[in-house]
Amino acid sequence: MRKTTQPAGMVAFLVIWIGQIVSILASNMSQFALSIWMYRQTHSATAMGLMQVFFYAPFLVITPLAGAMVDRYNRKLMMMVSDLVGIIGAGAVFTLYALGRLEFWHLYGFAILGGLGNAFQMPAYQAAIASMIPKEQLGRANGLMGLMVAGPALAGPLLAGVFLTVTGLTGILAADLITFFFAVGALALVQVPQQVQSQEGQQARGHMVKEAVAGFKYIFCRPSLLGLQLIFTSGNLFWNISTAVLAPMVLARTNQNSLIFGAVETTAAAGWIAGGIIMTAWGGFTRRVHGVLGGWLFAGTFGIAVIGLKAGLPAWLAGVALCNLASALIDASSQSIWQSKVPPDLQGRVYASRTLLSWITNPIAPIIGGTLADFVLEPAMRSQGWLANSFAWLVGHGPGSGMGLLIVFCGLMISLIALACYFIPAIRNVEDLLKDYEQIQPHVKAVS
Repeated sequence: MRKTTQPAGMVAFLVIWIGQIVSILASNMSQFALSIWMYRQTHSATAMGLMQVFFYAPFLVITPLAGAMVDRYNRKLMMMVSDLVGIIGAGAVFTLYALGRLEFWHLYGFAILGGLGNAFQMPAYQAAIASMIPKEQLGRANGLMGLMVAGPALAGPLLAGVFLTVTGLTGILAADLITFFFAVGALALVQVPQQVQSQEGQQARGHMVKEAVAGFKYIFCRPSLLGLQLIFTSGNLFWNISTAVLAPMVLARTNQNSLIFGAVETTAAAGWIAGGIIMTAWGGFTRRVHGVLGGWLFAGTFGIAVIGLKAGLPAWLAGVALCNLASALIDASSQSIWQSKVPPDLQGRVYASRTLLSWITNPIAPIIGGTLADFVLEPAMRSQGWLANSFAWLVGHGPGSGMGLLIVFCGLMISLIALACYFIPAIRNVEDLLKDYEQIQPHVKAVS
């Protein structure tokens, strides 16, 4: 075997992590600055909202195929290709803006490109972790992955505000482009082990469609993993409904006070960062299923449900902080279970399938939340009907109270789902019922 001096293991992971967090920070700055630029061009919330549609639509459509390609080809190469797609998009935006030719509708095309790139990047990174990190360090590694998202989410808008006054949008777009090269360079420096093919992975080999479907088949054939996944599908539905009405509820109850809303958003990001730091230092429960079920139960009861109460700003700050802190525990614990149980050469496909099943409610949750808030709960809570008389003590009355009631309901539904799962042996005992992949899957050969 050819020896290599490239960093491997946790050191390699940290090198990649540093490259990515720098790139993601610059991208968050760019997205924040471009949002301001786009609003000035269009003065349309609908035009800005379409950015999410153009990002998520191709992402969800291509995700199963991307997962199959991640398992079939070199994962380090797949991660590099994803970053190279980012270079193309960032370079095009920078060039068009510098030439004075950038139009707001150009950003829709770049959002599509970003969705396609992320569809490959996410399963590639998650699958690579299991082959790089010892099993006992997976909780910490996944905690760092949470920080990789949370840190830039908090610092990006703040730094963008500073850079806009110093360098303008041109400087921010240039930084975004340069840091993509930094991320690719970090990947080039390290060793990412080739995935070792298992018997199940070998059986799933075939044409691309067969391999794309293999991730779903793997999940649906294992009741414990399917049950674990359905927690996220149902929990995310109620989580996203509450998220959809959080901003309008805060603005309605504060007479559109942007400073208060900004404080809520900043506190939410800070809770996310705190959760990532805790998970990185602690590593999570020994039985990781408690991190998943207990995390959902905590988030629903002491996070989301609290946000909707009539207590106002103290409840909003405490709720969003605790909610996102628990989110770090949930995600890191769940990722560690899947990475331990699924053979490495299937993890790209399985992760892609999980992502599609988890996020499939993302497009409909805002519609459900907005419709219930605007046409049912807000009018009902402002009247003298039974709903207002029954729940005014809990969520108050007047503007925003109907949305507050909806958020409380969503939090309680999440808690009930998590509590119910503790009484389902297939989910509660997932770590006992499914052995770690290396205990049951004899290695066949490395995938080239």
